[in-house]
Amino acid sequence: MRIVALSLAVLLAACSASPQRPRDYYARLLTPTAKPSEVVATELAFARRAQEKGQWTAFREYATGDATMFVPEPVNAQDWLKKRTDPAEAVKWQPHEVWSSCDGSLAVTRGAWQRPNGTHGYFTTVWERQKNGDYKWVMDQGDVLAEPLIAPEFIRTVVAECQRSNMFVQADGAKRQFFGESADGTLSWHLNVRDDNARDLTVYVNSPAGMDKMLEVAVAAPTQ
Repeated sequence: MRIVALSLAVLLAACSASPQRPRDYYARLLTPTAKPSEVVATELAFARRAQEKGQWTAFREYATGDATMFVPEPVNAQDWLKKRTDPAEAVKWQPHEVWSSCDGSLAVTRGAWQRPNGTHGYFTTVWERQKNGDYKWVMDQGDVLAEPLIAPEFIRTVVAECQRSNMFVQADGAKRQFFGESADGTLSWHLNVRDDNARDLTVYVNSPAGMDKMLEVAVAAPTQ
């Protein structure tokens, strides 16, 4: 607490000594901000860890304690993963897009994956910033695709507008719902799971017009 108090005192003194600074300059220094590059770096490190240490080992290390994954029914990731042995060869994946809340407390990545057997698909992962500043995933889902996603030249990055919208996003009434919202309310995700384990995921990002639907994907019920 003494260190924090001293830091605030120094900032206040510097603020009074520098009248040319905008009024909210030092307030912004203390406010959490979006760092999508850190989310991308974490996603890449996660993928690299899977190749180096094992697929399920990496998933365990990068998941929160309450993370959800689909196998295809929704399960607590840590409970499911602790019973799994790493496959001989891990799946590979690459991020193509990232959406971040204004404060950086929550982000969503989307990209492509490739299995050793030649199948390919997409993934969507929700990342939550921890108290120590690191990101861990809180929800991971995806599906097989008939054709592989084309890798973009650059990873697309979208950061939410910082002024929170008053628009309320309502779920559609499915029996099993999973959702999350950033601390500042500028990014949210909603996932509805049907009785047959089909699911719908929607990601909303704050914009000047309100909460825009930035991503909407549907996963069909698994075939027996």
